[in-house]
Amino acid sequence: MTEYSPQIAVPAPRPAFPPASPVAPATGSLATIIGRIEDAIDTETAALRSDPRFDIAASNARKSRALYELTRALKTEGGPRPEHHAAIARLHGKLMINEQAIRAHMSAVNEVAQLIQNAIQNAETDGTYGSHAFGAV
Repeated sequence: MTEYSPQIAVPAPRPAFPPASPVAPATGSLATIIGRIEDAIDTETAALRSDPRFDIAASNARKSRALYELTRALKTEGGPRPEHHAAIARLHGKLMINEQAIRAHMSAVNEVAQLIQNAIQNAETDGTYGSHAFGAV
């Protein structure tokens, strides 16, 4: 009798972002590049709203590469054509929503930093050496 050992296919983990290439070529059509930018923006916006461990630096790198590709494609094609206007308008809307999410994230980070700063100041100034301890001056 042969021994049965089930093989469970475990999918390989997908990297959060594609690896950076030293020189990002202008690959694909303008519509494809805009689609990649939209995906990056959508991913970042959703993550900023739900994942406190989101790597914003990696997301910025991904967006920068996509912007570089877009710039090269626009230069190659001589600018956007009329068939790209709807996609560009859609991207603009997504960027506005993304900006709101980034502003909210930065505001939250500033609030937490202010709370920590206040806690440190309160711990350092526990009243032991305040002017009231030595009488009115």
